[in-house]
Amino acid sequence: MQSPIGIFDSGYGGLTVMKEIVKTLPQYDYIYLGDNARNPYGTRSYEVVYAFTLESVKKLFSMGCELVILACNTASAKALRTIQQKDLSMNDATKRVLGVIRPTAEVIGNYSETGNIGIFGTPGTVASDSYPIEILKLFPNLKVFQQACPMLVPLIENNEHNSPGADYFIRKYINELLQINENIDAIILGCTHYALLMGQFVNYLPSTIKVVSQGPIVAESLKNYLLRHPEMDVKCSKNGMRKFFTTDLTEIFDRQASIFFGQTVKSEHLAL
Repeated sequence: MQSPIGIFDSGYGGLTVMKEIVKTLPQYDYIYLGDNARNPYGTRSYEVVYAFTLESVKKLFSMGCELVILACNTASAKALRTIQQKDLSMNDATKRVLGVIRPTAEVIGNYSETGNIGIFGTPGTVASDSYPIEILKLFPNLKVFQQACPMLVPLIENNEHNSPGADYFIRKYINELLQINENIDAIILGCTHYALLMGQFVNYLPSTIKVVSQGPIVAESLKNYLLRHPEMDVKCSKNGMRKFFTTDLTEIFDRQASIFFGQTVKSEHLAL
């Protein structure tokens, strides 16, 4: 029986996570679902993000996925806990849904010497306080400072991430964050889109500050999860298959997705 690992995002950003997961665990089968028709999620309420995310997770379950990764910070912040604690326990106790915030929170303390952590994220992720909450559970002595970056996702999705406009806003958000606390020495790029801006962040930040992108961390966390849970690993089929689905136009998705995934993507349309 085919049981691919499902990877969900509201749009394209989760493909930067999938890229790293496939690099780390190439033998597994994967289905990616981008809910591009209802993107962006970042400005929506908890209730709406939860409803949309649950609908997509159930769709991936119906396609044979036993394990689903929410490769979306907004969905992880606003929907994951309710899905894990309520929906899975009531309806699908054998299935699992994992997010991208917890794995990053688990390791960020290892990157800082001053104990001051910065977060760049969408307004929705920042407003949720999910990163400070998760980090302080694991590293109670750390101090966490957040900076919302509302212009970055629109710039990236309009292929302007290498433009002077993107550079302007990256510098602006860096300055605003470091004005809050100049002793920050590790910063999480708390949106999966921002992996495409890694070079600019590194370029404009002081060399003393470590920049942490989620993809490699989530990929390593998934690898460790499957090692710790052989009962789940044995359910996941391993034929090296990758399928991509979008709720919007496939032509547009394929063009954009190839940028995020780093290779050609051919998707199918899926109605929710």
